[in-house]
Amino acid sequence: MTWEEAAAELRDALLSEDLIRAVANTGSQRLTVRPIAVKSGPALQIVTEDGVRPTTKTVPVTKDSVEPILDERYRNWHVETARQTVKVQISKKGRVLLSHGAPPAVVPERAGHDREKRHLLDPGDPLFDVIGGDARKRRQVDAFLRALDATLPAEVPDKLRVVDLGCGNAYLTFAAYRYLTGRGLDVHLTGVDVREDQRERNTRLARELGFADVDFVAGTILDAQVGGPVDVVLALHACDTATDEALARAVEWDARWILAAPCCHKDISRQLREHQPTRPEATALTRSGILRERFADVLTDALRSSILREHGYAVDVVEFVDSAHTPRNLLLKAVRGNPESAGSDYQALVSEWGVRPHLAELLHRIP
Repeated sequence: MTWEEAAAELRDALLSEDLIRAVANTGSQRLTVRPIAVKSGPALQIVTEDGVRPTTKTVPVTKDSVEPILDERYRNWHVETARQTVKVQISKKGRVLLSHGAPPAVVPERAGHDREKRHLLDPGDPLFDVIGGDARKRRQVDAFLRALDATLPAEVPDKLRVVDLGCGNAYLTFAAYRYLTGRGLDVHLTGVDVREDQRERNTRLARELGFADVDFVAGTILDAQVGGPVDVVLALHACDTATDEALARAVEWDARWILAAPCCHKDISRQLREHQPTRPEATALTRSGILRERFADVLTDALRSSILREHGYAVDVVEFVDSAHTPRNLLLKAVRGNPESAGSDYQALVSEWGVRPHLAELLHRIP
């Protein structure tokens, strides 16, 4: 098959009235196309990500609008419509492979750009009638799923193994399973929490929902046995050093994707209170309690990012949800296999501030 023939199929799918989503990628660049409704009528939202900063533009649904992105010759295309799924792959030797599949199991409503914001998992989804969760928690979960959607490539392993560490009431666990299986993925998801009563509750809810491939383990993040290789690690608001434990387990498992939204940062804040920085003028950042706490937040996640980069991950730190829904709205997104050099950042930071990151200490135990 020629590229022109494949491009014609892609063009028809992108311009169809029942387009759901299209994802294209090549190397470190990713393109996402979604239909939206604006005041002037149907439109396409095109998001381009290069690992540094995403760019978004809205264009009319016309041939001239989609032609430029087809001209980019992305090596992998995954286009979902309500009628079918179209996949195009270009091999290293330039061979073009086209395939058609069934439409996704869950077809979302068309999003509105000027009106209602599209949800990956609507806060009114019947799932929440079973698992609970207030409006604020549901918004956090939906925002986390958006970040997960933007992180995973169009093509993932045939069997995706996901672990949610410090899952608590498992709002994210159940929502992630519902969303990922809705994408047509074969998913096994394990939630880990230290409390046995949580394991019993969540296991009962999984049976009630008919989620056969969702299970729960009672144990600490560092020692819980989840079985098998792990592809994705999730952690939503694991308190203080529990986030470090989640990141350490992810590195230990050699997980391909890590998404962790930290909670409090008490450990580094305590260390800053006990040690003076190398330069006297830097004490302006730690003298006041409130400034020290806020600086500890930034320093902790900067150190975590540097450590993950040293272990072969490309790391991005983003705000995954509006601060109105939670003040703890930063998210660490790490992707293995596209490492960025941490350079001397890590050593410079620990030397300047006299701190010992818990994550670095935990990773020393990994052979």
